[in-house]
Amino acid sequence: MSPDDEWVQTLSTGPLLSIAGVAVVVLLALIIVLRMHAFLALITVSLGTAFATGIPSEQVMPTLTGGFGDTLANVALLVGLGAILGRLIEVSGGAQALTDGMIRRFGEERAPLALGVASLIFGFPIFFDAGLVVMLPIIFAVARRLGGGVLRYGLPAAGAFSVMHAFLPPHPGPVAATELLGADLGLVTVFGLLIAVPTWYVTSYLFGLWVGGRVDLPLPDLLTGGPRAEEQEEPPRPGTVIALLLLPLVMIFANTGLDAARAAGWLTGEESWYEPVRALGSTPVALLVAVLVAGHVLGTRRGRGREVVEELTDSALGPVCSIILITGAGGMFGAVLRASGIGDALSGTLADLGLPVVVAAFLIAAALRIAQGSATVALTTAAGLTQPVVEGGDFSSLALTALVLALAGGSILASHVNDSGFWLVGRFMNMDVRTTLKTWTVMQTLIGVTGFGFACALYAVA
Repeated sequence: MSPDDEWVQTLSTGPLLSIAGVAVVVLLALIIVLRMHAFLALITVSLGTAFATGIPSEQVMPTLTGGFGDTLANVALLVGLGAILGRLIEVSGGAQALTDGMIRRFGEERAPLALGVASLIFGFPIFFDAGLVVMLPIIFAVARRLGGGVLRYGLPAAGAFSVMHAFLPPHPGPVAATELLGADLGLVTVFGLLIAVPTWYVTSYLFGLWVGGRVDLPLPDLLTGGPRAEEQEEPPRPGTVIALLLLPLVMIFANTGLDAARAAGWLTGEESWYEPVRALGSTPVALLVAVLVAGHVLGTRRGRGREVVEELTDSALGPVCSIILITGAGGMFGAVLRASGIGDALSGTLADLGLPVVVAAFLIAAALRIAQGSATVALTTAAGLTQPVVEGGDFSSLALTALVLALAGGSILASHVNDSGFWLVGRFMNMDVRTTLKTWTVMQTLIGVTGFGFACALYAVA
């Protein structure tokens, strides 16, 4: 086959789905039973799946390395910069100062609620992985201070970022689905928020407290670069730490807010200042600015020499290298599943079942999510598959809003080994694969099903 020829999958749906099922089972067996490192297991299974599904030999390595590189392009900078920021905040005493302030204001019993609400607020404009990385030093500091295991505090916060990323504009999935289905962005935002908050409370906060009381994990050293730093006699004020955390969030909000404004038609995107402002508001640039400011405010201005700040930076990066590589390998596995046509085969089968459109939309998005991992890809692709049905029918604005939110519920369902977020949360919170499946995967499934239930109720009254 010449390089110019486009490869077409010739396997039918049955064999493709069988290969996908076997691949996931083999991957779990390698990691859980044979104790193979997740990084090596993901590469091995990705390679085997590529050949088993018939991807041409000359396209196998570009598919693998492309998926790996695309994922790292989004994750490596965020995790690396977030690790540095977390180490600076932790060593300066800032995390402890902010923790003490939160406990004084909300009380020890309400600390998980306070972390979750803060994450909901931060998660409105901020992507899941960026927001989680920024909040983790605070989560770890609270867990260290109050005890009770990291999941009690980590799951409500991680669930908050996940819920906001799935259901709320200006995140890319909901915005793209809104555009494709012709829904009203304002209605999607309002009802998305009305669905997201109770969904988070039931599936992330209450579930997180329940799981946290039963699964007691040791506090990880990740994002702190090593063992706990000595307590500082004069730590920075909590307001200073909050300002440092808000700095990248505000910059990122400017970026995602501009995207939402363009999608709504308030801007054309041709303005001379539009692209420069978007570049400055990109997540890596925002985190870089926050790290540089933190290095000065928490480092050199407080009497630490530049060599000390350099050592702290270096100590922060080592512990997160494994997370970065495993996350990239998860993206590699997802890329193979996409390139092989497994996701398309599964969604096409569901689309032909003749189900009510709101149910079919949810199942198609869920199938794509399970098949290839990315919630944004699942939501966007499922919206595209649902678009012809919407264009051929008579749907009210409220019904279109419900369809977007049903798609969002399906897109977040059942995070597992082909989802980079699965590895990000699991490794940061010191969970093995089995524990991550029992906690994070179950929580994501509860979020998806609960959100879909609310969307069905909205669709019924539309």
